[in-house]
Amino acid sequence: MPIVYLRGGGELASGIALRLWRCGFKVVVTELPQPLAVRRLVSFAQAVFTGEVIIEGVKGQLADGPEEALRFLHQGVVPVLVDPDAKLLEAFNPQVMVDARMTKQTPDKGVDSASLVIGAGPGFIVGKNCHAVVETKRGHFLGHVYWSGSAEPDTGLPEPVSNYGEERVLRAPADGVMRNYVELGAKVQEGTIIAEVNGKPIKAKFSGILRGLLHEGIYVKTGLKVGDVDPRMDERHCYYVSDKALAIGGGVLEAILSKPEFRRLICNGRS
Repeated sequence: MPIVYLRGGGELASGIALRLWRCGFKVVVTELPQPLAVRRLVSFAQAVFTGEVIIEGVKGQLADGPEEALRFLHQGVVPVLVDPDAKLLEAFNPQVMVDARMTKQTPDKGVDSASLVIGAGPGFIVGKNCHAVVETKRGHFLGHVYWSGSAEPDTGLPEPVSNYGEERVLRAPADGVMRNYVELGAKVQEGTIIAEVNGKPIKAKFSGILRGLLHEGIYVKTGLKVGDVDPRMDERHCYYVSDKALAIGGGVLEAILSKPEFRRLICNGRS
């Protein structure tokens, strides 16, 4: 089966990883030394902090290098590596590279990184730094695969959930280190102090469930998204990847399977 080198281990990237893994692809996830994953309960990036994570029954485990990562793949485990600059890319020689870091900036790797390079969201231009782009903006085109052009530009606005928009997003009130007071999945009330940065509190703006929060000890900059309160009061949402993540994962799967050479590799691998 083709190896997919997936840059990013946040929730959206993890939705891609789950879709591909369940379809038989060998996925290697790479992350920062201190990942900025907000929805940590459904992010393979969490393995960087805890050593391993299980998302919807799929296990991810931190690997100390390519050799251990390949061993994990044979054991049916998603390997997670700290490789922010993709220096290990050549060690895996992947047929497919997916950049799902959601930086919304021009990527540092181009079309020569793999036979098929797929970018998720803004910052990617087909033919310039990737072969295909998958739309990440909610709406009619979410999950759509572009073989020319680019994804829709970033609006900078959070998507509404039950009529709550910007107020559901928790942002750093100052530069400093995260100190957390509430566990993910807990119910919070309006005014609950969820965390603090440099002595300044981060409070819930309405009652809901704490769906996302950066890991304790992460250094953050003022205004950075550090958490997410869900007004729907459904605890299950904390433990399952979102419809958005799965839609993007479906787009990546479509982009790969649209290439006959990859379909042949899969058929040969299962014969």
